[in-house]
Amino acid sequence: MTTVARVTVLDLRTTAPNWRQAVLVPVLVMAVFYNRPEMILPALALLYSTAMAGYPFQISDRSDLDTLYAVLPLTRRALLLGRYAWALAVFVVTAAVGIPVSLLLAAQQDVSISGFAPTAYVASWALFALSVSIQYPVYIRFGHTRAGMAATTLPIVAVAFVAVRAHLDLKPNGMGLALLAVGGVVLLCASVALAITIDPRRARRPIAA
Repeated sequence: MTTVARVTVLDLRTTAPNWRQAVLVPVLVMAVFYNRPEMILPALALLYSTAMAGYPFQISDRSDLDTLYAVLPLTRRALLLGRYAWALAVFVVTAAVGIPVSLLLAAQQDVSISGFAPTAYVASWALFALSVSIQYPVYIRFGHTRAGMAATTLPIVAVAFVAVRAHLDLKPNGMGLALLAVGGVVLLCASVALAITIDPRRARRPIAA
């Protein structure tokens, strides 16, 4: 197992005690959007996945886990990359649950979402990537406790601005979907580079052997 994978597993273990919240919140979100199955994944991505992606930062601040990380054979770079890998894992699991549920609900309600689902699914990824790409550097630079409100508000404002300015059309468009998907990847890559650059502990953390 790589060092980055170990960090991701460590994040899973630190969040595992709160599994009830991790299960209850998506169930509630899906219940709210029961009659709009095509919107289930976008809602989960914004209301659940982004919160879960930032949860390790909250636990780290609350339990002072940076003290533990400082004595583990981890570079700061591996720790930060592991956090981004955790975010990706959260979205993958969310999509693995949200897409089948939305399709099953659409079939159960005899509603056709084939014209809307592709854009909704890809937009979910792009909006999630936008949110995390803003949220993570703020957490990394200031910590969850100091930046909690800003890290929560900024992505919401950014997502709302993009949605309004873009006048999102749920009709499938191959080029538009490709740009959304690639744009999400580019945003996360840029966010990783920024996070590594502005990490206040980077210069003080010894390189692991």
